Amino acid sequence: MLSSTKGFLTFISLERGIMVFMITMGATFLITRSAILPEAIYLGFIAFCGWSGVDAINNVYDVDLDVKSDPFRSDYTRNLGDLGRYIFVIFFILSISLGVITGIQLVTVFVALGIFAGIVYSMPPFRLRQTIYKPVVNFSVGAVPVLIVAAFFNVFSIQIFVLMVLVGISTAVNSLWEDLADFKSDLGAEARTILIVLGVKRGVYLTILLGYCLIPLMILVGILFQLTLLYFVILAALIGYLSVRIFKNRHVLFGGSNTDLESMLKVGELFAADFVLVALVFTINMMLSGYLTYQQLSFF
Repeated sequence: MLSSTKGFLTFISLERGIMVFMITMGATFLITRSAILPEAIYLGFIAFCGWSGVDAINNVYDVDLDVKSDPFRSDYTRNLGDLGRYIFVIFFILSISLGVITGIQLVTVFVALGIFAGIVYSMPPFRLRQTIYKPVVNFSVGAVPVLIVAAFFNVFSIQIFVLMVLVGISTAVNSLWEDLADFKSDLGAEARTILIVLGVKRGVYLTILLGYCLIPLMILVGILFQLTLLYFVILAALIGYLSVRIFKNRHVLFGGSNTDLESMLKVGELFAADFVLVALVFTINMMLSGYLTYQQLSFF
């Protein structure tokens, strides 16, 4: 029973669904500048269902690749057979239906846009997840939930555009971080992801550089939405954590030609886990900071 539950949660990539759910809730608090939980949860569930379906369809077509990177998920997906395809269809229908129930056409359009992005990302003949365009498609993972919230409340502004860009770029960069862990399986499948094209070492450098490039945007969002000091404290802690991890592995990262491929792959896998943790904590930070900021304001 536990194995089946774990397999299903892995199949729909629960951790990504939760992250998208929190992105949507955080966007709701920031866009409305109020701590409205019912609407935030409802919109979060729309996004959760949509991206659970996207990840399910991706794992159906990644079943052979996952043999190396995630054998447990690969075995579970293979055992599902055609049921795996029915599962992602159910999630898609549920997400679209919840969008239609809002009675706002633009919400449904953005939900459909997210699902379309997931289809071209995962399914043949597109399979953009195996191309250099993978981060571009993954931009939608963060951007679409923000657009859904903006459409639901009919609020569009420069601040919301900045928020959409920040969250979209964050999820795009996060896809590069995940590629560090999938490098061997992608290489075996003759994929043409950015890390395959650039090579492991330059790929690791690129992911680190892009991670630091997000910092000004993160600070700007905190300023534009007048978030509490807690937001900036946690952000500083994340930057410090990542910097320490890089410093500890400096001999492998900056060891010149003496660094062998296997050592770089191990460091890449280490950073892949670190970066995912950083992305998750930042998402929680943004959501909670938004809630706490506007909950406090509601008392005055």
